[in-house]
Amino acid sequence: MGGLDKGLVEFDGQPLAARVLARLAPQVGALLISANRNLDRYAVFGATVVTDAPEHGPFAGPLAGIRAALAAARTPWLAVVPCDTPNVPLDLVERLAAGLGGAPASVAAAGGRTHGLCCLLHATLGRRLDDALARGERRVTAWLDSVGARTVEFDDASAFSNLNASADLRAAVLRATP
Repeated sequence: MGGLDKGLVEFDGQPLAARVLARLAPQVGALLISANRNLDRYAVFGATVVTDAPEHGPFAGPLAGIRAALAAARTPWLAVVPCDTPNVPLDLVERLAAGLGGAPASVAAAGGRTHGLCCLLHATLGRRLDDALARGERRVTAWLDSVGARTVEFDDASAFSNLNASADLRAAVLRATP
């Protein structure tokens, strides 16, 4: 989106991050936002804002954000959802938890595609993520595979559509779910 901070881009009258937080809030006990810029603007959403640890370098990608969130989480489980997925399912966390089957992580899949940034992680995965980041791993799905994440299938692939361009944003507004 031309370098814009996607979480702050307006979607159906509110910032994308606010929309995602509103859909996620009833599913979890506490909310965290991983961000590396515009921290004061994210703070107004009422969630704890975390930034990537400096040892991972500036803007080291989603895995570094996940690591920061795991370190800040005060619960045994962390649900991860990207800020540019405005129609994330209202039962995402419940279904990811049900699909764990004893694994330390689960990840959503729909439409033949794994959605690595829609996942549920046990807090004990922090050290394994540190090791992966130290090795230079930056691919979320590769890391999830390495920790034995279980895949949970969802029927509605559009619920996981992420917005990477203005055209995506316009199309998503048209198919927005309440």
